[in-house]
Amino acid sequence: MSFRALTPEEIQRLIERGNYADDWSQIEVAETFRCEQLTHSRLLGRVRIGREASVFNSTVRNYAIGARSRVESVTRLECRHRSRFGNGVMVSTMNECEGRQVKIYDRLTAQMAYLLAIYRHRPAMIARLEEMSDRYAEERSGEMGEVGEDCLLNGARFIREMRIGNRVVIDGASALENGTLCDGVKVGVDVKAYDFILAEGAKMDNGTTIERCFAGESVILDKGFSAMESLFFANSHCENGEAAAIFAGPYTVSHHKSSLLIAGMFSFFNAGSGTNQSNHLFKSGAVHQSVHPRGCKFASSAYVMSPALEGAFTVILGKHSHHHDTSVFPYSYLIEKEGRSTLMPGANLKSYGLVRDIEKWPKRDKRTRKRDCINFEEYNPYIAQSLLAAVETLNRLREEEPDNEFYNYKRVFIQHAILLRGLKLYQKAIIASVGDMLSRGGRKEEFRGEGRWLDVAGQYIAKSYVEELLEEIESGKIGALEQIDERFRQFLAHYDDYAHDWACCAFARLRGRLPNEREIEDAVAAGRSAHAALRQLTDNDRAKDCSMEMAVSYGLDSDSEEEIRADYYQVRGLH
Repeated sequence: MSFRALTPEEIQRLIERGNYADDWSQIEVAETFRCEQLTHSRLLGRVRIGREASVFNSTVRNYAIGARSRVESVTRLECRHRSRFGNGVMVSTMNECEGRQVKIYDRLTAQMAYLLAIYRHRPAMIARLEEMSDRYAEERSGEMGEVGEDCLLNGARFIREMRIGNRVVIDGASALENGTLCDGVKVGVDVKAYDFILAEGAKMDNGTTIERCFAGESVILDKGFSAMESLFFANSHCENGEAAAIFAGPYTVSHHKSSLLIAGMFSFFNAGSGTNQSNHLFKSGAVHQSVHPRGCKFASSAYVMSPALEGAFTVILGKHSHHHDTSVFPYSYLIEKEGRSTLMPGANLKSYGLVRDIEKWPKRDKRTRKRDCINFEEYNPYIAQSLLAAVETLNRLREEEPDNEFYNYKRVFIQHAILLRGLKLYQKAIIASVGDMLSRGGRKEEFRGEGRWLDVAGQYIAKSYVEELLEEIESGKIGALEQIDERFRQFLAHYDDYAHDWACCAFARLRGRLPNEREIEDAVAAGRSAHAALRQLTDNDRAKDCSMEMAVSYGLDSDSEEEIRADYYQVRGLH
C-alpha cells in the first residue's frame, strides 16, 4: 500500500476537527484518506494512517495503523524508543533462581521452549539456539509500533512499544508494554502486561496481570489471574489463581482463586482448588523444581514439596513432602495416608475421568495455525515404555521381599494387594498399547522408532530423533529457528510409522525376532480385546458416578423416587 503526505488543506481541516500534530510533515496517510478518519487526537512523531483506519480522542506517537483499524479513547498509543516488541525477553521458567531461561519470540513453539529449558547440560547447543533467537528478535525490532488490519483499540490507557497483529481487539486494557499481540488476540478490561507475547487467538481479560510471559495459541488468561516468568502453550486456560516460573505445556488448566502453580513443568494438567507447591527448603533458596507430566491432576488442597516427579496421568491427593519420584508408574493415584505418600499403581486406568480427559482434549483444540506439535494418541511409545518399566519394577519389588505387606519405593509406599492389582492393569494396558500401535502405520526403514521416547511438551517423539536434531544444531548444520520447527513437524507427520516400528521392536525384545504378519494380526486383535476390557472398567466407574446413589440432593421438593429419578436424569443428561 502506498502512502502520501497530507495536503495543506487537509492539515487545516484536521486542525479544525480538534487534531494536533507536533510535525504534520511526519504524518503519512493512505491515498484514499479522508479527514473524517481523525477526530480530537494528538499525533506525535511519525504516524502512518492506513486505508479506512480511524483515530478518535487518542494520542498516537510513532505508530503505523493498518487498514480499517479503529483507535478510540486510547490515552497513549506510543513507541518511545527502538523496541523488539517482546522478542528476546528472557523468561526464567521452571526455576525461580534462573538456570532454565527461555528467550521468547512471536513464533515460539512448545518444542523449541522445551529444548531451551531442559537441555541446559548442552551449553553449545543452547548458545546456538539463543543466537538464532537474538537474530530473529533483532529482525523484528523497529522504531515504530504497529497496529495491523481490522483491529479495534478502545478505551485503553497505555499501549507502549507494542506490535499488534491483524484482527486484534484491545478493550479497556490498563497497560500493555514491550510486547507482541499476534493475529486474533483479545485483550480486555484492566489487563496489565509487560515484556510479553500473546500468540494467535490468545485471550487475556478481566484484570489479568502478567510480566515476562509467553502465552501460546488459543491460551486464555482470565479473571484476575497473575503470572510472572512463565510460559503457557496451546489451549491452556488459567483463571483467578497465580503462576510463578512455570512451564505450562499444552492444556494446562487452573481455575481457582486459591491455586498456585510455581517452579515446575505441567502438561495436560488440571489444578484443583487449593493446589499448591513449595519450591525451597529455606536452605539454598528457591532453587528446586517439580515436573508433573502429561495428564496429572491435583485434587482439592493437594500439596507437593519440590523437588518431585510423578508418572504420566497421575492423580495427586493430599500433602506430599518427601520428594517422591514415581515417574516409572503412569496412571496412578498418589495419596496421603497416615502422613505418608502412598502409591496405587495403575489405579487411574479404572477411572472414567481418564477416558473423558483423553477424549476431550482434541475436541477443545481451538488453534488455527497449530504451531505447537501435539499428539493426542492414548496408546503411544512414551507411555508404553513406562508401562513395561512399571511391570518390571513391581515384579522386582515382589521378588526381593515377597512377604512384605508394604513396599518402599523412592519415598512412597505401595501396599502388596494394590501392587498385584496394578500389575494386572498394567499388563492389560501394555497389550492394548502394542496392539493399537501395530494397527497403524507401517515398518519402513526411514522411520525407525526403537529406543526411548520422550514427551516434548505435548509431542511424543523418539529420543534418538531429538539427539540427532541437537547434534545438527550444535554443528551448525541447522541455523534457523524455522528449520527446527519443521523437523518436529516432520516427525509428527510420520508419527504412526515411528510408533509402529517401536511396537515391532518391543515385540522383538520379548520374542527375539520381529513379528510376522500373522503375529501382528494376533497382537492387534489382542490389543482390541484388552482395550475393551479396560473400557469396561471405566464404564463401570461411570455407571457408579451416574447411579441413583449419587442422586442425593436432586428432586429436592419431590416425594417419589420417580420424580427424584426424573430430575436427576434430566439434569445429568442421562437416559
